[in-house]
Amino acid sequence: MDQFPTTEAAVSALRAIAADYGREIKVSHDIGADQTSRRSAAGVGVTTDPDGSLPHEAYVELGGSPRVSVRLYPDDDALIIVEGVECPDVPRADVPAFLRSVLDGLAHVKGRRFPPGYFLIVPLPGDRTHREFMPMVSLTPWLSGRVR
Repeated sequence: MDQFPTTEAAVSALRAIAADYGREIKVSHDIGADQTSRRSAAGVGVTTDPDGSLPHEAYVELGGSPRVSVRLYPDDDALIIVEGVECPDVPRADVPAFLRSVLDGLAHVKGRRFPPGYFLIVPLPGDRTHREFMPMVSLTPWLSGRVR
């Protein structure tokens, strides 16, 4: 069973995380197949999916450093952006753990010489990690401070 079966449940979890870390949070909601980003082929005036459900997508921004935003899709996944580094296809159930790793300072950057570049590495529960490639030019001061 999904720990966050709805977009609203995931938003509530993100609100709790923002409160725990004393971060400002801004949330915007897109509801309906004609409003959500992955439903552009829904047609004019169509608001429901073929099964009659009303898709719900949310965009969340956390204030402070590091800059973090989350787009929760109706398809049980999310796009998390940390300091400009896009981490797509994060399962919705992993979003709170992902954010806690970033905000607790567990996320780090690992570099390589050839081909030159870096990876943002975010530890997740169960000895899992999320790795995202990023070019050297995208290192912000926050990311530079986490290079190992």
